Amino acid sequence: MAEAVAIQSSRMARFTNKVTSLHLLAGTGLVLVGLTLVTPFAFEAYGDNAFIALTIGAGLLTVVATCLAERVPADRALWLIFGLGIALRAYVLLFDPLLSSDIYRYVWDGRVQAAGINPYRYFPADEALAFLRDGAIFPYINRAATAVTIYPPVAQFFFLVVTRIGDSVTVMRLALLGCEAVSVTLIMLLLRRMNRPVTRVVAYLWHPLPLWEIANSGHVDALMLALMLLGLWIALTGRALRGAVVIALSVLVKPYTAPVLAGIWRPWDPKMPFIVIATVVLCYLPYLSVGWGVLGFLTKGYLNEEGIIAGNDLWPLAVWRLVFGEHQGDVVTYVVLAALLLLVMALAVARSADRSATSRIAEINTLLLMTLLLLSPNYPWYFLVITPFVALCGSAPTWVVSIGALLLSEQIDWDFYIPRMVTKSLLFGGLLLAWALVAWRPRMRRSAEAGVSQ
Repeated sequence: MAEAVAIQSSRMARFTNKVTSLHLLAGTGLVLVGLTLVTPFAFEAYGDNAFIALTIGAGLLTVVATCLAERVPADRALWLIFGLGIALRAYVLLFDPLLSSDIYRYVWDGRVQAAGINPYRYFPADEALAFLRDGAIFPYINRAATAVTIYPPVAQFFFLVVTRIGDSVTVMRLALLGCEAVSVTLIMLLLRRMNRPVTRVVAYLWHPLPLWEIANSGHVDALMLALMLLGLWIALTGRALRGAVVIALSVLVKPYTAPVLAGIWRPWDPKMPFIVIATVVLCYLPYLSVGWGVLGFLTKGYLNEEGIIAGNDLWPLAVWRLVFGEHQGDVVTYVVLAALLLLVMALAVARSADRSATSRIAEINTLLLMTLLLLSPNYPWYFLVITPFVALCGSAPTWVVSIGALLLSEQIDWDFYIPRMVTKSLLFGGLLLAWALVAWRPRMRRSAEAGVSQ
């Protein structure tokens, strides 16, 4: 009798804990909704720093929500997680893009291709394209008089297809939300494969970075993420070459996913590099009428505009210069050393004996974090590449980078501008600190265990 009572009490305690966690999760979600509701109006009234403060607050709440969601049964929590995730995206869709006008270029590039013109041939402001101008898209294109398109061919295919469905910003954003739906599905499939709670998908669905940079700003990185995760899923199910083709397609949306290939490659197997190169060549073929112009604005201004050629915005190099001063050739030296470091890390990942999904994904996560540190992007949407890994891995460095990236929403045309060197130091300094804590924690645990055993 006593044993039965004890069992019943234990069951009640577990049930109460789950119900309490569900209520706490719902409460966290409501606070997050409140922050999201006021964010567009706070941005309009008080500028980018208000946006940063509110979105970082939402990011911290997402960390709390992820911890709570792990304690709640999936059948109870997923309705809440998806319901709020969808509602938040529907809300931010009501507002024009707040911090970026890139999506107008997407629609324009699709329109240009539909007219039978190579998008790498003319600036949007070129008179040859005057017949395509309108009042809804053309006036909002950035660098219209100075830059041809920078986006690689798979992104261009996507722009063409979407604009044939609807030639508007709204249709483009909805298409990118469709890509997000694919990504969320794949995150859940990968979580199951890793034997982790599928409720961890809340880490992505409620995260403010994809919310604002995809649903509101409509960045094509959503397509990059969907292709990256699809290729990774295919590779982890035993079809590595097919997965490599899909990941190569994601690289041809934006190149930040290239390190993922190291996680599915077996060293010295020539088939995968050959297939990746062939995929790249085939995708560029339709645009080769402009020769090297297919590299678009990348070689004609982007690297200079982003402070990469001068080295000013490469954070590790900038820190080095603060301490030791600027020296001739230091940018070339930095680029060579950074490339060698990434190559060594990529080979280490490729040669790893542990081929389990959990290990592969964790190693890819670390490789992507190192890539972001060394390349030091200037804009928050470049960090979308790491956001699926807050759900899949949930490591402290990944959370720090995905939330800290919101600091880069700082816009120079607002008052109280915080220098980029300061925001990047907070972001990447936080990453280094998180890595140090992760490395230090096992040593402290071993020391504590040794102390107890004595």
